[in-house]
Amino acid sequence: MARINLLPWREQLREERKQQFLVILVGVLIIAGGVVFLADQYLNTAIEQQNARNEFLRKEISALDSRIKEISELKTRRQQLVERMKIIQDLQGNRPITARVFDQLIRTLPDGVYFTDVKMEGQSISIEGAAESNNLVSSLMRNQADSDWLSAPNLTEVKAVSADKLDQANTFKLTVQQTAPSELSEQGGQQ
Repeated sequence: MARINLLPWREQLREERKQQFLVILVGVLIIAGGVVFLADQYLNTAIEQQNARNEFLRKEISALDSRIKEISELKTRRQQLVERMKIIQDLQGNRPITARVFDQLIRTLPDGVYFTDVKMEGQSISIEGAAESNNLVSSLMRNQADSDWLSAPNLTEVKAVSADKLDQANTFKLTVQQTAPSELSEQGGQQ
């Protein structure tokens, strides 16, 4: 005889399929949640690593900035030292010239004339002094004009001053230019 199943098998099959669907749905949700969690963890780790690298770069950049600042300060200090050395070398080179100029000032000084103030600014020498007569001032200017180290004497002021009736003197102010003899100029040009 044929077996006839009168039980509601379709409903039972539907229920089984429904349960399988729910199990698969829960499984997919759990797997999707796991994937999202793992992706979040991976991205957070990548962000933390990148932040750590950025922080390392910031520290290195600040260290390099401080080194650059130190280098610029050293360059400034070096430039100042080079300028000082140049001034010292110029002074060392001009030392014999200054001695020669003073020597020429003394050699051109006639008897009866004396200096009260001598100032040198650049190549110009300002001289104040006293002389027994105007002729001695003229003689001083001629001697300076004939000197190899002095040129272009220019008298700016002469005053007759009498301390008492017996002693009379003339005070004067003049400027003269310091020059180098042609031999010295040629030697400087050849070196």
